[in-house]
Amino acid sequence: MAELCFAGLGLGDDPELEGPLRTLVNAAGAVLLDNYTSSVGPAQLEALRRLAGPRLQILDRTAAEEGGAVLAALAVHDRVLFLTAGDPFVATTHVELRLRAESSGHHWRYRPGASILSAVPSFLGLQHYRFGRVISIPFPADGYAPSSFVDRIAANRSAGLHSLVLLDLVPAEGRYLSADAALGILEERDPEFRQLPASLEVAVAARVGRADAAGWYGPRTEWRRRRFGEAPHSLVVPAPELHFEEAAALERFRERV
Repeated sequence: MAELCFAGLGLGDDPELEGPLRTLVNAAGAVLLDNYTSSVGPAQLEALRRLAGPRLQILDRTAAEEGGAVLAALAVHDRVLFLTAGDPFVATTHVELRLRAESSGHHWRYRPGASILSAVPSFLGLQHYRFGRVISIPFPADGYAPSSFVDRIAANRSAGLHSLVLLDLVPAEGRYLSADAALGILEERDPEFRQLPASLEVAVAARVGRADAAGWYGPRTEWRRRRFGEAPHSLVVPAPELHFEEAAALERFRERV
């Protein structure tokens, strides 16, 4: 049977793929790229196009979630490479795909990549073990206005835990939820600040893993009027009490006027 290799591209936008990744691309009969669950940098995407040529297939949301393209490639090629930005198995969709391939008799292997789940806390200087449930804020849409993310942030804070808040994205359409827009959505879902106080201090991390990575820290009301540059952005809502080293690390990102 065939081999399916899951490989993470990490968080940078390197125009030249590193040696082990180049080897994996060159050895694969088909190279499938999930550019929906996370966003691949434009320079890295161009490098993949040059190296893989017609073997590269970019998967949209349906293809990434249903897995038919991967199973079809495994039926034809001895080696299939499945690439994602970050780390492949941060997305549960990819775990399901791995199980489906294995149940069909195929082998799989795994090459990890740097993940936003660990990189944002590291960049900001927050202790990883103090994070609670990871939270996502989706794009607003007509007839769709969930508020569960407010409850989950509040629950993490009640437990003395930080919240990593991931922001929605649709790379194929060039749409990325910005940090300022996400903070506006939080306020809309909790208009009287019953769960999250108006004085809440938050951290914004932008483009983590790239050369122009940047961070900000301060009262959330300040950031509603701020623009944070090119996506992707992430939010962190710290626990009510910070370890003294965490507090010192965050202070370097505080803007003073």
